[in-house]
Amino acid sequence: MKFKLTTFLFFILVIFYAQAGLCQDSSPALNSSAEKSNLLLDDIIGRVEKRYAVSGFSAHFFQVSTIKAMEITDTASGKAFFKRPGKMRWEYEKPDRQIIITDGKTLWIYRPDDNQVMIGKSPSFFGDGKGASFLSDMKLIRQKFSVLLEKKTADGYYVLKLLPKEKTFDVSVINLSISTKTFDVFQIITYNSYEDETRIELSNIEFKPELNDSMFSFQIPQGVEILQLEE
Repeated sequence: MKFKLTTFLFFILVIFYAQAGLCQDSSPALNSSAEKSNLLLDDIIGRVEKRYAVSGFSAHFFQVSTIKAMEITDTASGKAFFKRPGKMRWEYEKPDRQIIITDGKTLWIYRPDDNQVMIGKSPSFFGDGKGASFLSDMKLIRQKFSVLLEKKTADGYYVLKLLPKEKTFDVSVINLSISTKTFDVFQIITYNSYEDETRIELSNIEFKPELNDSMFSFQIPQGVEILQLEE
């Protein structure tokens, strides 16, 4: 049985469409801020890569997804786990329980309340840094995107604009908000070609080198309906 991804758009919008947005901020322009900080773009990216050089980390997330044409906005929240390279686990707690898992090759979406699991090929949805997959390997930022330093905000964040080197309808631009003190990534805002927007805010970030690979694989419970994701 085939299952179209858009059926559950609100719950997995950020994972599969990785839309981008513009940070609404009245902070000072980048030029003077960057000069005062003496941090070049390469330095900032390098410090982010160093910060996330451990094999894994976890964070709580709050997600806001907006479909512009329909003027619909939906929110979701939960906890996520990441391990280099390419492994992710998103545990949605609200509004409905759902687990999205990838080991870098296979993608599973388990909806326990519906007794369903959807299965697909991970590169089709997370390739080239799509779906915030660069969180599982920060080196993808340099490899897959042209990066601009937009500004330094008054509340202590660098805002980087990521433009995909290979243009697709899925990703137009991604904005990252990065702490000027810790170089943690706290916010990801994305647009797709239709100007749909997804915002992910990360909190309670914990670096966990001991994350087991078993967290990023899924054993299908007996009796669960299996659906194939269309690529």
